[in-house]
Amino acid sequence: MVETKKKNQSNRVIIGSLTTKLHSPREGEKYDPVNKPAHYNLSGGIECIDYIKQVLGKEGFVSYCHGNMVKYQHRHRYKQNPVEDLKKAQWYLDKMLETLKEIRK
Repeated sequence: MVETKKKNQSNRVIIGSLTTKLHSPREGEKYDPVNKPAHYNLSGGIECIDYIKQVLGKEGFVSYCHGNMVKYQHRHRYKQNPVEDLKKAQWYLDKMLETLKEIRK
């Protein structure tokens, strides 16, 4: 089933029956397209990547990061900004390594 996603006038995102307020940058808080994309932050400062890790568990999260790393390595050739996609691949590799270190403690 495909969920519908739309933004209404009150700066809320509606996904199916779930509604959440978008997180606006706090004073001095900066976003960048690789390390902290604004559209992956919900109200309360919960980042999407943290939620994914919580839901999948550490082993599942390592696989998720590996898949995304492969995706960004593959598609950089077809993008107007290939360096950004390779930085995203590196970001996922770093998350993968960080989580593997947590598992192997």
